Amino acid sequence: MPSSYMTYLAQIPLPRWSITVTTLACVVMLAACNKAAPSSPESQAAAGAQTQTKAASDPMQVEVKPAMAQGFKVKPLQTVDVTAMQEISGRIDTNERLVTRIGAAVTGRVTDVMAEVGDAVRSGQTLARIASPELTSAQLGYLRAKSTAELAERAVERARQLIQADVIGSAELQRRESELSIAKAEMRASADQLRLMGIPAEGIAKLRDEGSLHPVAGVTATLSGVVTERKISQGQVAQPGDQLFTVADLSNVWVIGALPEQAARTVQLGQKIEVNVPALDNRKLTGKVVFISDTVSPETRTVTIRTQVDNQKRDLKPQMLATLRIAGHSSPQLAVPIGAVVRENDKDHVYVQTQALQYRLTAVDLGPATDGVRPVIKGLAAGTPVVVEGAFHLNNERKRAELE
Repeated sequence: MPSSYMTYLAQIPLPRWSITVTTLACVVMLAACNKAAPSSPESQAAAGAQTQTKAASDPMQVEVKPAMAQGFKVKPLQTVDVTAMQEISGRIDTNERLVTRIGAAVTGRVTDVMAEVGDAVRSGQTLARIASPELTSAQLGYLRAKSTAELAERAVERARQLIQADVIGSAELQRRESELSIAKAEMRASADQLRLMGIPAEGIAKLRDEGSLHPVAGVTATLSGVVTERKISQGQVAQPGDQLFTVADLSNVWVIGALPEQAARTVQLGQKIEVNVPALDNRKLTGKVVFISDTVSPETRTVTIRTQVDNQKRDLKPQMLATLRIAGHSSPQLAVPIGAVVRENDKDHVYVQTQALQYRLTAVDLGPATDGVRPVIKGLAAGTPVVVEGAFHLNNERKRAELE
């Protein structure tokens, strides 16, 4: 082809669309070349540093050194048999079957008060003394009954002598013996009345033998225990029926709880119950449900339940607060050991292993502790690797790394 013709073709301008297609083809080829080209070591290091920076920026993530990993034990989350526990608030109270309320038997003025709240007393011990005109009248009545009984006894002796002499018949002897029996019964009744009024046995014996009147009546304890209440002062006038002292035997006490009405049907008599007393370093006591109320409190919408526990050491005080834990039925549930739980911002957390030497603090919803484990309600799936030992130290390591 002539060179003049080639020169002519070179001078002809190309269309704009052909230039655009050519440019796009170059761009696509350049991108393909860049994609196919292997990354350099420098770019890989930069990418790794970026990933490490991203992990370090997560405050819940913690990475430990290989030497420290030996102190942590990781186990996959498994299903175990968990016994359902109900926790309700309660209090220590006196056993009402071992409580006595003591009052005066006569109307009179208090002359002595011999017991205070907190004193240990025994049955028959005098707690107070009362001077009363009624006491004097009762003692005079006893002396009259005693005199009548003595006269009737002498009459029976004479009648026996006369019947031997055939002076009187047997009917007269029988009448006099009947009068003697009635007189002795009246004398015994008068002595019983004096004892009820508070005169001790030695006072009645002295009245019988010497005729000496006892000046005051005693208010005596009818049960061995501790004085828990006193409503008497020296000089006051006491009436029969007034509650002057309350004595309770605290060797056995009640633990009373308030069960929500919705859960009342799940508790049965004889069911095992566990009692924790915060005032005694959460000491655990065990017992059984001995009472379930048949009514619901209209103010609190709760049902009263109670158990009773021994208190030989007297360290359980009435009105102490307590927590009652009632065991229910067992069921298979996901659960974590108590040692795996970490409290953070008033929430429960556990450490989940994300990869080798790396762990993440994960928020979870857990149920109440029972038998050393806490059932998982939400937040974890079966098989999740969880730190079951050393979670506390791992959390300290995370906080230290966060501060650095």
